[in-house]
Amino acid sequence: MTTNQEQTRERSASVSRKTNETDIKLSFSIDGSGQANLQTDVPFLDHMLDLFTKHGQFDLTVDAHGDIEIDDHHTVEDIGICLGQCLREALGDKRGIKRYASVFVPMDEALAQVVIDCSNRPHFEYRAEYPSSRVGSFDVELVQEFLWKLALEARVTLHVIVHYGQNTHHMIEAVFKALGRAIDEATSIDPRVSGVPSTKGVL
Repeated sequence: MTTNQEQTRERSASVSRKTNETDIKLSFSIDGSGQANLQTDVPFLDHMLDLFTKHGQFDLTVDAHGDIEIDDHHTVEDIGICLGQCLREALGDKRGIKRYASVFVPMDEALAQVVIDCSNRPHFEYRAEYPSSRVGSFDVELVQEFLWKLALEARVTLHVIVHYGQNTHHMIEAVFKALGRAIDEATSIDPRVSGVPSTKGVL
């Protein structure tokens, strides 16, 4: 008999996306060791994806080039799209996973919470008020754009709440750490689960 662990041994995916605005190659492994190889031309996003990868114990490679001479929007958005597509493909039929997770992460004075359901029903809720609109050259509104596209393409229900904070960098950092840990927990294999964790019999 095939066990859940055997069914999900190779939970990884790769995608290439080339448009008139961006050229992206992205590889993602759920069952990794926290290794990130990142080149996005958006240094703050590199930093956040490195944290996401380390705290989720994933492996992530991103080679992305976009029209950053205009702004970072297209690059950040399209990386969210590609990561979401890879997460969805890597999860496969979701057999044996925990499915849900709720994670709080503090970063000094800031506290963020990420709640996820690998439901195959894309939905995104975002509650965050930041003290500043930019971190260095990075536009803070792009955090929402990235997370929404990730949730949409991964077909997950994602709730992100920044409860409080005073430093915008700390607040966003807490979000990405919590996101990694929440996806790690929700996608982990529960040996007690037989088949798909839904009374519908499918996710």
